Amino acid sequence: MPPPRETPPVISPVGGFSPSDEDSGGDGAPGIPGPDAPARHPAGLASLFFTEMWERFSYYGMRALLVLFMVDAVRGGLGLSDRVATAIYGIYTGAVYLMSLPGGWVGDRLLGRQGAVWNGGVLILLGHLLLAVPRPLTFFPGLALVVAGSGLLKPNMSALVAELYPEGGARRDAGFTIFYMGVNLGAALGPFVCGALGERWNWHYGFGAASVGMALGLVQFRLSRGRLGGAGQRPANPLPPGWQRRAAPIAVRAAAGLLLLGLLVWWFRPGAVVIARCMTTVILVVGALFYGRLFAPGCLARGERRGVWMILILLVASALFWAGFEQAGSSFNLFAGRYTDRVVALPGWLGGPREIPAGWFQSLGAVFVILFAPVFAALWVRLGRRGLNPPTSVKFGLGLLSLASGFVIMAGAAVVVAGGGKAAPVWLMATYLVHTFGELCLSPVGLSSVSQLAPARLVGRLLGVWYLATALGNVVAGLLAGSFEPGSPGTWPAVYARILVPPVLAGIALIALARPLQRWLRRG
Repeated sequence: MPPPRETPPVISPVGGFSPSDEDSGGDGAPGIPGPDAPARHPAGLASLFFTEMWERFSYYGMRALLVLFMVDAVRGGLGLSDRVATAIYGIYTGAVYLMSLPGGWVGDRLLGRQGAVWNGGVLILLGHLLLAVPRPLTFFPGLALVVAGSGLLKPNMSALVAELYPEGGARRDAGFTIFYMGVNLGAALGPFVCGALGERWNWHYGFGAASVGMALGLVQFRLSRGRLGGAGQRPANPLPPGWQRRAAPIAVRAAAGLLLLGLLVWWFRPGAVVIARCMTTVILVVGALFYGRLFAPGCLARGERRGVWMILILLVASALFWAGFEQAGSSFNLFAGRYTDRVVALPGWLGGPREIPAGWFQSLGAVFVILFAPVFAALWVRLGRRGLNPPTSVKFGLGLLSLASGFVIMAGAAVVVAGGGKAAPVWLMATYLVHTFGELCLSPVGLSSVSQLAPARLVGRLLGVWYLATALGNVVAGLLAGSFEPGSPGTWPAVYARILVPPVLAGIALIALARPLQRWLRRG
């Protein structure tokens, strides 16, 4: 992925944009227009807002059903074990981040960002349509198409928003905040609609609803793309003509390879845990080789090495965070479905008590982000005006400790279940809340910090490694989710304890070493 022209937007795990707290561009909070910001925004922002809203609706609506469908053996699911299903979930979510790297390259050098968004959306739609077919053979090729399409759409959509604001500053931040609200609105609505259809009627109805959402996004993008003007219409750094002719056959072969991979996973699905472990090893080896190459003689100037070492520390913290945070779609989703009291007492004129779908809990993260992101943005600015704005390592440490506190809450819920009862919904709600606080401490400054610490000529490559760390965290999350033995809730507090120990130690270390790290970086 080529270096961004400006401080890059930060993508949160719920697909949202969180402007950097170190680039407010004016007197307002990050993403909040200062007094110098013009009142009007480009007309193209509305096109991107609704396109991304519908795409996130489809992605998170389907994700809310994914693990529940794979473990179901009664209502037409795949009947897989928890360990296999959560490993496949980790492979899937990790692959989405991995595909963002070639997806950004394709948008910059081959299709242009508008073309990449359109073609990515078409692939996602085809993937959801395959998922909606009630045949097991179409399930994994459908996932492969969603992965390929998300890899194209995800990085290029945010880049298009940035292109609408070439002047940067507070107006751009405000535009990204509007875009970010659309992202999380889609992420909140998707599980409600797809979860209700999938869990109450038929799993494939839920997957079908996700395809309808993506189709609506494509239709409105096609009808309104004229508002974008020339933004993203052509590749920013096109390949030479000879290479462009070669690129199309390569893309066709890559798509065929992804479909073949989906079929192979279907045939060898009991080995998904082995595949996830191999994927973890490959990501670690690739990251280690890249970093080893950076420290080869002559690659970095003496003053650049400390910044690159600091990025490595943040990469490790990021991978630890996402490995815990992404339990939301796997082990927490299973906990909601099997062990949470989901009966809501409604009055008789509304039909009496009803059981809400387990997938509805997946909307909480997006709702909490919408509610609390402005609060955190204003907090950092207020602290900054008083000279108290925490350094990046402290924010990362607070994020990791917030993550760990969520697992303490879940350990309490497991004790309730081990006693023979069902956990009240408040246990999961509290966990999602503190995990959102952790996300808002860590995610908004991650990519921004990498872009500031990296040598200018290596920004693009180090941002790619950041996505590599996010992918690693997602794959590990799937493997960790398989550690929970179904039917043995008495063992879960120990599993939660094992998961929370690394982020606690890393969080404490980052906070304790904040000042020495700052002094060390200044000397570099």
